[in-house]
Amino acid sequence: MKRFLGIITAFTFMLLYSSCYTLKNESIPADMKTVNIQFFENNAPLVVNNLSQTFTEALKERIRTQTRLSLVRGEADATMSGSITGYSIAPVSIEATANNVAPIADANRLTITIRVKFSFDAAKTPADKKLSFEESFTKFANYRGDIGPQEQALIQQITKQLIDDIFNKAFSNW
Repeated sequence: MKRFLGIITAFTFMLLYSSCYTLKNESIPADMKTVNIQFFENNAPLVVNNLSQTFTEALKERIRTQTRLSLVRGEADATMSGSITGYSIAPVSIEATANNVAPIADANRLTITIRVKFSFDAAKTPADKKLSFEESFTKFANYRGDIGPQEQALIQQITKQLIDDIFNKAFSNW
């Protein structure tokens, strides 16, 4: 009987919690039905071949699966464009070495910056116009050792974080 009451209590809590908090399509105006996601070119001083494609496709996938919007090419109710403006690797901690040899990096940080312009072209009210923005988003991940074998996994990790921030700014009004 205690187990049954525990299950009922947990179910009730989940039902109440889920009815109070939702993000899907939270601040997407009713008249926004289509969005054009343009290719994000890599204009960073250090270029990784597949970063533009990886980022652009991941952003499209997030919008396709998390909103009711249709992705279109050409004219749309909203347009998202931008570029990759930063891709850098820098040491974040230094390891001392023996025999007065120069210190080496113990850990490094990969940082990616994306410049995004989001325009709600079909804006009809001042509140709708406030949804448009132009902003840079930066995220990083720390790693140890050689970047080579870890680079693609780090790019995926950072891309997900960047897309979360961009998606929330554009569609969740956070």
